[in-house]
Amino acid sequence: MRIAALVLVLLAAGTNETPERVVQVVARRFTYSPDVIELQLGVPVVIELTSADRDHGFTVPDLGLRIDVEPGKTARVRLVPSKVGTFAFHCDVFCGSGHEEMVGRIVVTGPMPAGAANAR
Repeated sequence: MRIAALVLVLLAAGTNETPERVVQVVARRFTYSPDVIELQLGVPVVIELTSADRDHGFTVPDLGLRIDVEPGKTARVRLVPSKVGTFAFHCDVFCGSGHEEMVGRIVVTGPMPAGAANAR
């Protein structure tokens, strides 16, 4: 048992990959929270979606993403942004009057310039 734990620690220490960023989004009748998701080009992210009330959908046509969001469950979608821009998302499961206003956007920016993080 100790050997297995040591192997896992060594494997984790040997990887230079940063963990994926997780963005949590809550869908509820006629809103997403947050409704703006800011991402960085090439940086992997997992969007975790939950519903506070009923079935919803989450679709980002320009990025080819589509997932169902059901109450009591967490839906996950992994994304590595490959282009800069603003991409609209919306609910594609009818959830009542006001459904058409259930929208948001993903904003993908370019890579942070070297040294910019230290300038703060």
